[in-house]
Amino acid sequence: MTFSELIDAVRQNPLDVTVPAEWGQGRASFGGLMAALQYEAMRLQVAEDRPVRSLAITFVGPAEPGVPIAFEVDVLREGKAVSTLLGRAMQNGQVMTLIQGSFGAPRESEIEVDSVAAPVFKSLEESFPLPFLEGVMPSYLRFMDVRWGLGGVPFSHTPSPAIGGYVRFREIEQQPMTVAHLLALVDTWPPATLPHLKRPAPGSTLTWTIEFLQPMPALDTHDWCQYQAVIEHSRHGYGHTAAGLWAPNGKQIAISRQTVTVFG
Repeated sequence: MTFSELIDAVRQNPLDVTVPAEWGQGRASFGGLMAALQYEAMRLQVAEDRPVRSLAITFVGPAEPGVPIAFEVDVLREGKAVSTLLGRAMQNGQVMTLIQGSFGAPRESEIEVDSVAAPVFKSLEESFPLPFLEGVMPSYLRFMDVRWGLGGVPFSHTPSPAIGGYVRFREIEQQPMTVAHLLALVDTWPPATLPHLKRPAPGSTLTWTIEFLQPMPALDTHDWCQYQAVIEHSRHGYGHTAAGLWAPNGKQIAISRQTVTVFG
């Protein structure tokens, strides 16, 4: 199934969605896809004039590919401008992914501060295209096009303080870019700590907070987005990273923070 087909499936029946094995990430389903599907289930419960402002995501357990998942949603509060929702991805009676989301209509305000400009590193043409290697890389990467432009690649024993480059979907039909697409693009990148290792070892996201800068620019799925993640601290198997995603025109789209676990 394509990304679009999975998004359509959760829109039609959020309580019965099966993620196929090709969207796997080790023994789990790809976290960016899980977040995207849960977000879509939440979006169905919110008025269109309230765009998403922030999502706080916890990956409680690995969602097994090929086993049905129910993307449940509770509307915690509907205020005058802000809706607060809680989403749970349930599999075999257990919570796999938990998301608290804030959706807010725009307000009148005198405060206007521009976001951070896109970082400067190698151009798209100079950046290394990351090939998909069956059986070596997480399966979901077959669907993603990544160009490495900053820092070392995973398991290269490169003490990079940051990683980054360009990302888009691979071989997807041209269509408007949505928040669901952006969640997948941001989480496509491996933990920024993995280049420090000299040999392959598991690593995954434990918690993830992502904020979307509204209004979002009009993009489509053929556009390249620019990504950078900076390691702020790592010790005892837990790393803390701050990241951003930028549109091709240099405008920031999202601000991301992750706590990652590294078994190496």
